[in-house]
Amino acid sequence: MKAMILAAGRGERMRPLSDKTPKPLLKVHGKSLIVWHIERLASLGFSEIIINIDHLGDMIEKSLGDGSEWGVNLLYSDERQSGALESAGGIIKALPLIESETFLVVNGDIWCDYEFETGFDLKGDLAHLILVANPEHNPDGDFALHKNRVSNDTKRRFTFSGIGYYSAKLFEGLENKKMPLAPLLREAVEKGKVSGSLYDGRWYDIGTPQRLKEVNATSV
Repeated sequence: MKAMILAAGRGERMRPLSDKTPKPLLKVHGKSLIVWHIERLASLGFSEIIINIDHLGDMIEKSLGDGSEWGVNLLYSDERQSGALESAGGIIKALPLIESETFLVVNGDIWCDYEFETGFDLKGDLAHLILVANPEHNPDGDFALHKNRVSNDTKRRFTFSGIGYYSAKLFEGLENKKMPLAPLLREAVEKGKVSGSLYDGRWYDIGTPQRLKEVNATSV
């Protein structure tokens, strides 16, 4: 299974830090967020990782290179000409590099100790979402979860962690353009084609300078 790290966003809420440094290169305990992901993915058996880039993408390429430092092959899906395509658009553009029926996608601006699975079986579903307890900045959550099935119910919602396993069929026939992921997922949820699980380990959404400061104040 291949993995994709979403790293093309501008990071408006992270300004002014993101004006000169792309969000995935911001450091938690002296190590770039994206390097935490690469190291964990490599240690769990992933050998090929796709990274989409736009804002300050040259800095990401220069910092990470071809991935040989971590024993993986890094491939870049370059969105600099079109501009950031948002999550679904970025995945669609990267599909020729992904070249697999099932793949993992991870947001580049989170920190977690979740153990990514190389052999995840979707069992006919279009996606499997990793959900977490609602953080202070997202008290209402995103999706409900009933017996490992994701629901659009408005009660007892959890937060989507930015970690998901996807079938290429979820994006089949879609145009290569700027497109958010949430509406696509909600549509698949309505069709009963999305499973999920609740992760209770350490997880941080590093969306603002304050949250970056908070995670750096914790022990890892």
